[in-house]
Amino acid sequence: MTTPVESEQTQAAPVGAEIAEEDKPWQTVVWNDPVNLMSYVTYVFQKLFGYSRDHATKLMLDVHHKGRAIVSSGSKDKVEGDVARLHAAGLWATMQRPA
Repeated sequence: MTTPVESEQTQAAPVGAEIAEEDKPWQTVVWNDPVNLMSYVTYVFQKLFGYSRDHATKLMLDVHHKGRAIVSSGSKDKVEGDVARLHAAGLWATMQRPA
């Protein structure tokens, strides 16, 4: 007795939205916390990312007033490293892909 041969399933190449999704960079999100001083958060942004005092202050104020800020973006590996460095500095950070 023979069994029917399963039909081979091939996956179509990504099109449209799927390609755009692959091209979107990852983002590093810093969240507000009740522990760190605003001056310290500004300092960390300057030291870790090389931001000017004004840019680091703007990002810190976004974290403080909006509860979060996107502080960097790029490849998954780069953003994972950024999140790890922020954690080492005592800040709350996660990574995400933009919607």
